[in-house]
Amino acid sequence: MRTVAFLGIDALDVEAQVTIAPGLPNFMVVGLPDKAVGESRERVRAALTTMGLALPPKRIIVNLAPADLVKEGSHFDLPIALGLLAAMDVLPRVEIEHYVALGELALDGSILPVAGVLPAAVGALARGHGLICPMASGGEAAWAGGLEILAAPSLLAIINHFKGTQVLSPPSPKLEAPATGFLDLKDIKGQETAKRALEVAAAGGHNLLMIGPPGAGKSMLAARLPGILPGLDPSEALEVSMIHSVAGLLRDGELMRRRPFRDPHHSASLAALVGGGMRAKPGELSLAHLGVLFLDELPEFQRATLEALRQPMETGRAVVARANAHVTYPARVQLVAAMNPCRCGYLDDPAQGCGRAPKCAQDYQSKISGPLFDRIDLHIDVPAVKASDLSLPPPAEGSAQVAARVAEARARQKARFARLPEDRRIRTNAEADGMLLDEIATPEPDGKKLLNDASERLHLSARGYHRVLRVARTLADLDASDAVRRIHVAEALSYRRVALGAG
Repeated sequence: MRTVAFLGIDALDVEAQVTIAPGLPNFMVVGLPDKAVGESRERVRAALTTMGLALPPKRIIVNLAPADLVKEGSHFDLPIALGLLAAMDVLPRVEIEHYVALGELALDGSILPVAGVLPAAVGALARGHGLICPMASGGEAAWAGGLEILAAPSLLAIINHFKGTQVLSPPSPKLEAPATGFLDLKDIKGQETAKRALEVAAAGGHNLLMIGPPGAGKSMLAARLPGILPGLDPSEALEVSMIHSVAGLLRDGELMRRRPFRDPHHSASLAALVGGGMRAKPGELSLAHLGVLFLDELPEFQRATLEALRQPMETGRAVVARANAHVTYPARVQLVAAMNPCRCGYLDDPAQGCGRAPKCAQDYQSKISGPLFDRIDLHIDVPAVKASDLSLPPPAEGSAQVAARVAEARARQKARFARLPEDRRIRTNAEADGMLLDEIATPEPDGKKLLNDASERLHLSARGYHRVLRVARTLADLDASDAVRRIHVAEALSYRRVALGAG
């Protein structure tokens, strides 16, 4: 019986080979099974007993081939049970060998949903096979398209289907409900500069760092970013949903349509943030693929955890290397971070001045390396909101108006990058490399002179130089301008920060 094991979001072929031979009654599962796979013997035995079937009193061996690949997860229950039923001549062996099966068995014979059905369906389609999966996961599998899917509620339903006494209807694709209830920028009074930076970040997919005292509204601003981001297009939705499927996070098997927003606590470990653990599972970085990863209280994260973000932020891939596995997950995220200027948070506040300035700020900010700061496109100060601002009426412009401008800027980028070959295809200005920036973001002469002069005075690195160009190109897109003008370069330079807490 065909099934799969997962390496990242890739489904690897596994065959559940079953033999029933004379000998002392025994039931063994071999082929490097983990504890969950080893326990499948009892779940399969109980499910068959519920249907009135008993295992023959012989030596039963189930081999999960290839034997040198570690098998993890409860989804091997169903292929083991189907392989046994075929060996017992309950099911026609010739017919079921054309299917890939995965599912967890309950003790009453019902089939429970498992993680990874979507990538398993995509893999089965590529190999020309059908798929047998739990009924609850049928809507997820149907998005693979073009393959025969048997989404069954129980093991008995599968037997009846192959015997012709019950026909399982093909499942329909399930889609997440339209996104509603986003927090609105109208809720935030003041902070116009921060709102502008948030719009620029959303339009170009740029990384953003907000620095300000406690209560200034940094977390409120970040929480409203999903409300101005465009939804996922069909190809992006499939890409993101495959990661969440492997992680077992797809709700009711529905394909995602809203961009992920992940906000792990600063106590998160390296494996939780980047990926890893016993099964090399995707971390928050990959779960935020094509969406937002919000890190509040940035310096409070472990230094090694933050340094592990540097490579994925450049390559868009999270590589989890372990002694027994080497797994790569997509991780093209928009990093949004927030921090206080110093540990007490009141570095520049004349009323509550920091008693240890400037050392308090230097010690606090030194927890974050220069290379990590250099990878952040937009650095903005978020000052405390005055009481007079809080008494003002709500702003006239909210998330809907900003989202419309962001969508127009994203549409311009999509049209611009559509001509690139498939192996260089990118989605936003934030992903453009140096060679492409020379073609699409070279400023007009006066803007180029300003950029060159500023690069010398600010000692911008090559990475910093290119990030200024990316932001300037996004600002031009927001203005519907084909050319990158001096005003765009000037605003992009204003978002670069040389010394945190200075001035």
